[in-house]
Amino acid sequence: MRACLSRLAFSPRPVALAAALSLVGPAVLAQADPADSAVTVAEPVLVTGSVRALRALELPFAITSIDSSALRAAGPMVNLSEALARVPGLVANNRNNYAQDLQISSRGFGARAGFGVRGLRMYTDGIPATMPDGQGQVAHVDLAGAQRIEVLRGPFSVLYGNASGGVIAVLSAPVTAAQSEVALDAGSFGLGQARVTVAAPLGHGFDLRASYTHLDLDGFRPQAAAKRSLGNVRLGWQGGDDNVTVLLSDHTQAAQDPLGLTAQQFADDPRQTTAQASQFDTRKTIRQTQAGVNWRHVFDNSGPLRSSSLTVYDGSRGVTQFQSIPASTQGAALTGSSGGGVVDFDRSYRGVEGKLSWQIGAADLVTGVVYETQRDERRGYENFSGTVAKPVYGMLGRLRRDEQNDATSRDAFVQLQLPLVGDLVLTGGLRSGRVTMRTDDHYLANGDDSGRLSYNYTNPVLGLRWLLQPGWSLHASGARGFESPTLGELAYKASGGGGFNASLKGQTSQQFELGSKFRRAGVSVDAAIFSAATDNEIGVLSNSGGRSVYQNVGRTQRRGLELAAGWQALPSLLLQASAGWLHAEYRDPFGTGAAAVTPGKRIAGTSAATGWAEAAWRPGVLPGELGLEWRAMARMAANDTNTAYAPGYALANLRWRGSVALGPVDAIELLARVDNLLNRVHVGSVIVNDANLRYFETGTPRSGLLSARWQHRW
Repeated sequence: MRACLSRLAFSPRPVALAAALSLVGPAVLAQADPADSAVTVAEPVLVTGSVRALRALELPFAITSIDSSALRAAGPMVNLSEALARVPGLVANNRNNYAQDLQISSRGFGARAGFGVRGLRMYTDGIPATMPDGQGQVAHVDLAGAQRIEVLRGPFSVLYGNASGGVIAVLSAPVTAAQSEVALDAGSFGLGQARVTVAAPLGHGFDLRASYTHLDLDGFRPQAAAKRSLGNVRLGWQGGDDNVTVLLSDHTQAAQDPLGLTAQQFADDPRQTTAQASQFDTRKTIRQTQAGVNWRHVFDNSGPLRSSSLTVYDGSRGVTQFQSIPASTQGAALTGSSGGGVVDFDRSYRGVEGKLSWQIGAADLVTGVVYETQRDERRGYENFSGTVAKPVYGMLGRLRRDEQNDATSRDAFVQLQLPLVGDLVLTGGLRSGRVTMRTDDHYLANGDDSGRLSYNYTNPVLGLRWLLQPGWSLHASGARGFESPTLGELAYKASGGGGFNASLKGQTSQQFELGSKFRRAGVSVDAAIFSAATDNEIGVLSNSGGRSVYQNVGRTQRRGLELAAGWQALPSLLLQASAGWLHAEYRDPFGTGAAAVTPGKRIAGTSAATGWAEAAWRPGVLPGELGLEWRAMARMAANDTNTAYAPGYALANLRWRGSVALGPVDAIELLARVDNLLNRVHVGSVIVNDANLRYFETGTPRSGLLSARWQHRW
């Protein structure tokens, strides 16, 4: 396997990342087949950087790239959590619950999300998976078609706008040859997955790749089965100075929801499912279709304007989710606050970005504007038929909520890179925007929840990079960030009744980072220390009657250290490791009574330490590659009062990967994995501040996976 530790350049623009593929070109980005090469530390790869194509050592921020080879070796390529464990400072926990997205946070940002992804920006080929209000999801990501994943952490992430405590971008692979692929995965707990892919140059500058994937899973807990279908099409065209990429995707998913467990339930039987899951038949269905176009034009060198990029996308997403809210809670509040026990919405979203790249003397400059919008037709229904006294759960009942939610963001950004003296380079940027959110309530029996709020922000960032000597660079950066409340967090005001939570402010942060990157003689070492002080942090005020109310809880502080290293110990042996330490605490008191939080309490959803290590060995006397992986996490706070913690754990995984040639144009790639080799009982993720105290989602027991991928070159 070719495992890449290089820190790749990352674009400051939130869309048009697909253009990076065409700029770099397939020759630079091609990866060797794992069966044909020794295990090596890949050298930093030239990609579209913060302003222009740069080596990793030339970037003044912490960033990690995970290539397609590492993605394929990490598992069935279903969840981002399979491969993201190697990124220091990032937590990507698999909930083992396809009715909820992964629990993802970067340096503590996004940790409070009880569901979905919050506080981080997510992109797939330049198309946001994060909506203008800051809420995101990643279930539709096609990892099998990805060329790499780039993970940006720290101050420079603020250039992506609202709610950008970190950035995760998935970039698909360009078409370089005509080939077809059939892949099959079979694993423990009823995992079965099939995938068909066809890719080919079409002539006259056109190329096409199309894929379809279907997943079936029973799950290791009752009420945890899932089905997923994912289709993707990528059409490219190159002609002279122009490059156009068209992206289409369609995603459907149906999943049961096993819910979380209380501390006592987890202690009694961590593989059980709480009775409410079957009682209410908790489940979720997702429907998502989107399309995007990127057009990039390169100008001649007669003037300062070097290139332009235009990206346009449009999509729809529908969700229906049955929750475990009792009929008595809904029925007793027919003229009160309940919105029912079924969430149902249809979302349309779209956006456009225009960007210009300039070279003025020794300075490189990028300017751009972005417009993004979402509209949710949101409804709520009772989750039962019959009467409140004798309910039949799992049924779509009476309408209890009917409203239209809108969120719109308008942004402009600029970024400059300027050589100073010697090997010192200055990089700075500014992004300014306005986020507007509005609700028009059409169901007034439980109060009028209509309202409108706007938030303005300006995020500056400044970084210095110093090439201390060949192969060793130092950097420093600082920024101010902003995170608005989401539409869901604004839905209900603290005093009860109807109306927007107009008192809820956006949170701001002051972030700083010092880092070092070293590449020499088969050794790669990255280190960063960071600090982020936040004002008006958004937190939970109350959960009752099916309504979650949020408040500003004052100041918080995040400080930490990240390390990542790789060593080519032998031509056939690669050793890699990463670790992160995070101190994340509330600095102001909030709440009352049993919910009172005192200064110094750990921010819910954060862990003090994480670790990952891997040894990849190609013995020579045996075919293929053996890999031993290790992952560890310190205990994680499950609530703001710190009365509940998920215990820490350490897991070992074992894998073998190789390929068999079946002639000059055919090959089969094989993967065998045993995850959680020692069958450790552990909490895989937590449901932060769960109102029913069901905080804990059990991690996967020992499990096996067999994968076969047949490739035919035309």
